[in-house]
Amino acid sequence: MSEAGGGRGSGSSVPQRAPWSLVAATAALCLVSATSVWPVGAAPMSREEKQKLGNQVLEMFDHAYGNYMEHAYPADELMPLTCRGRVRGQEPSRGDVDDALGKFSLTLIDSLDTLVVLNKTKEFEDAVRKVLRDVNLDNDVVVSVFETNIRVLGGLLGGHSLAIMLKEKGEYMQWYNDELLQMAKQLGYKLLPAFNTTSGLPYPRINLKFGIRKPEARTGTETDTCTACAGTLILEFAALSRFTGATIFEEYARKALDFLWEKRQRSSNLVGVTINIHTGDWVRKDSGVGAGIDSYYEYLLKAYVLLGDDSFLERFNTHYDAIMRYISQPPLLLDVHIHKPMLNARTWMDALLAFFPGLQVLKGDIRPAIETHEMLYQVIKKHNFLPEAFTTDFRVHWAQHPLRPEFAESTYFLYKATGDPYYLEVGKTLIENLNKYARVPCGFAAMKDVRTGSHEDRMDSFFLAEMFKYLYLLFADKEDIIFDIEDYIFTTEAHLLPLWLSTTNQRVSKKNTTSEYTELDDSNFDWTCPNTQILFPNDPLYAQSIREPLKNVVDKSCPRGIIRVEESLRSGAKPPLRARDFMATNPEHLEILKKMGVSLIHLKDGRVQLVQHAIQAASSIDAEDGLRFMQEMIELSSQQQKEQQLPPRAVQIVSHPFFGRVVLTAGPAQFGPDLSKHKETRGFVASSKPYNGCSELTNPEAVMGKIALIQRGQCMFAEKARNIQNAGAIGGIVIDDNEGSSSDTAPLFQMAGDGKDTDDIKIPMLFLFSKEGSIILDAIREYEEVEVLLSDKAKDRAAILKGKMIPSYIINSNPEMENEEQPSSENDSQSAEQIASRSQEIDLVDQESPEESSVNSHPESLSPVDTDSAASVSSSEQDSNPVENLETTSLDGECTDLDNQLQEQSETEEDSNPNVSWGQKAQPIDSILADWNEDIEAFEMMDKDEL
Repeated sequence: MSEAGGGRGSGSSVPQRAPWSLVAATAALCLVSATSVWPVGAAPMSREEKQKLGNQVLEMFDHAYGNYMEHAYPADELMPLTCRGRVRGQEPSRGDVDDALGKFSLTLIDSLDTLVVLNKTKEFEDAVRKVLRDVNLDNDVVVSVFETNIRVLGGLLGGHSLAIMLKEKGEYMQWYNDELLQMAKQLGYKLLPAFNTTSGLPYPRINLKFGIRKPEARTGTETDTCTACAGTLILEFAALSRFTGATIFEEYARKALDFLWEKRQRSSNLVGVTINIHTGDWVRKDSGVGAGIDSYYEYLLKAYVLLGDDSFLERFNTHYDAIMRYISQPPLLLDVHIHKPMLNARTWMDALLAFFPGLQVLKGDIRPAIETHEMLYQVIKKHNFLPEAFTTDFRVHWAQHPLRPEFAESTYFLYKATGDPYYLEVGKTLIENLNKYARVPCGFAAMKDVRTGSHEDRMDSFFLAEMFKYLYLLFADKEDIIFDIEDYIFTTEAHLLPLWLSTTNQRVSKKNTTSEYTELDDSNFDWTCPNTQILFPNDPLYAQSIREPLKNVVDKSCPRGIIRVEESLRSGAKPPLRARDFMATNPEHLEILKKMGVSLIHLKDGRVQLVQHAIQAASSIDAEDGLRFMQEMIELSSQQQKEQQLPPRAVQIVSHPFFGRVVLTAGPAQFGPDLSKHKETRGFVASSKPYNGCSELTNPEAVMGKIALIQRGQCMFAEKARNIQNAGAIGGIVIDDNEGSSSDTAPLFQMAGDGKDTDDIKIPMLFLFSKEGSIILDAIREYEEVEVLLSDKAKDRAAILKGKMIPSYIINSNPEMENEEQPSSENDSQSAEQIASRSQEIDLVDQESPEESSVNSHPESLSPVDTDSAASVSSSEQDSNPVENLETTSLDGECTDLDNQLQEQSETEEDSNPNVSWGQKAQPIDSILADWNEDIEAFEMMDKDEL
């Protein structure tokens, strides 16, 4: 999602860019040619090893692209677990994720210019012929305007850009006559009706055949769109106008950007996540650099690079100054409220912000880019992949990873800027992890849960459009690429647009609206290329010196979240009390609450109510701490129910030809051995007879010493377990009888007991939905003997496959991973005027434990064990037993190991900890609390905001 580098157009038929514009526009792009430096004592990677890794990337691309073409084309995407194409309407709906699918061979179009970058010119020529022959853009299907623009329109324009380049070189594409451009123009006109709003902001969705608002269109009633959705059009639309001479596309995209700029929050210069396309009112007022906003900032800078319009750079620099003032809390990037930018809006980060260090390289701001990138890399080393969302103390918040390329993108640009071979090693790690954990026989599968290693039957088109492009370029030398990559700009989907478009068909009026809304300080704008001697002041250890303090930011430290640790220690004060540490029986905690203006009231019905009056706090800082404490309590309420669930388990197919590369998400059982505490179970599978397992098995010899497959239905799960156990099975897998059910679309299923004592069940039992179960059944039909591993999370394939003849990419060693965590950075404070006379109330509501309904739980019994994982939306962390690995922050600010403190309590309260839910009292709440309540649910809307 970033830019390749500055340069002039090549060839006499290509217009030349004005030199002054090039220098100004490419700001940090000059870093691409900066003198390479290497840390002392660390030798640069040899040419041979770089070539070996580049060839490995080529082989990986062939595996993904080849399987798409063989098993999925002309469908939009490959389903790598079931080896078939994903066709809209023929698979269970995934909600907004499916809005990218328009029955237009999405993956093929998205991969066009990747083929050229990877020197696969013959395959590119064949692919272009297939697109022209097979792709239909007139389908009766509702698609995302944003996704269609960046993937399909961008893919067609990127393909056209490189097709004319190859034609000019004289060897390939001699038959080409702008056919891809004509398809792009056709698609552009199909998207234009979405802009039929008073604001100029486009509708989020459009019907390719019927447009907007018609009854047949089934769209046009939406009122909201994300900022990135409306602000990520200018590169593709302007390129289409410059290529064709039809100015209408660039005009519409500029109008949308102008409106977003006008609607920014004037005091903070930030924009929100979601905006009403008719009124311009902000629907979600939180602001960050991740999902929902990310590519809006990216396109402002790149629009300046591609189009040479100074107003775009002015806007970007104004926003960037606000980002670094409010959102950047190195190494973290934390969302804030646009009207209250000193107040953090949430305590987690999403994976899409991983593009931002790459954008900072383009800006020329290298230090924070290195810091944030290193923090993200530490998270990856802990979990193998970047979770879709993770908390400020680096715990998993959303466990999915759909093979996103943004981190690889930033790695590439940091290497180009610094020449530091460290980033080549980072890229090598990415390659190893993809092959070890995501590679399956039919491609690469997204990770459903980075903690268990389970897969999702999904391989998004952006994986081929971006990941392999950035990884190949990372290891490629200039002579390895058949064209000059620095003559092109990368779109957010990594499609290539030539920089010579800046001087072509400039007929769109460029009204500079920036200065109408704010007084700009010219000293704030970088109009010239940064001096690399300043960025790297004769110190070959520059990048390493920035990374060094962050190397243990995730591991070997206790998670303190966002607290002002440094200020607290300097002043001699103790760190603020965190909600997860709060104990209602601790007198010191109650005294801290009083100082923060928070009162604890015991109600007659057994509940405890927390009430905060900020004006009663001892100081403005204490009032801010109280607000943060109440926020954390509210966040606990949305997660308590989820945390009562057992974590997901994994079924890993370990026999030929899978070799552990297929991992299925499985639901746990409330009976039988807990796989997180007992050794995993490994064995061949066999179907029970009767298949429902509801009576004594008639084929005990078939299941003896094996893992029995049973169909759901007709009797209790515990009864099925007893019947297969009596037949000699060592484990059981229950497969859903609801045909087509899938963990992709249904919540995790947890098998309950039968109300009786289930201590007699000694074998592990797991549940698979129909879709995942069919993968095992299909494997049995094809290979007869199928061996699986039942475990709490996927196991290292090197151990699984020890002694077997297997490809080397499967058994590469794991990076070392630690299990401890690091404090995050501080929060900015809020002034007393902003928080005065605010009041909030929260009820702590008792609920009876489901296992022991006769026990009356009391809030006074709350301990850190009850709330340790409250910062995570998932039911469990990677370490499934919180007592074994728990560390928390004591009141003196030091890490305290709670093993000994909690051992006795854990033995008496195992599986029956009191359930405490947190809710607001039914009365009016102040605006800050209302904002927070919106934010608690906001992340669930991220599918609509670009996730």
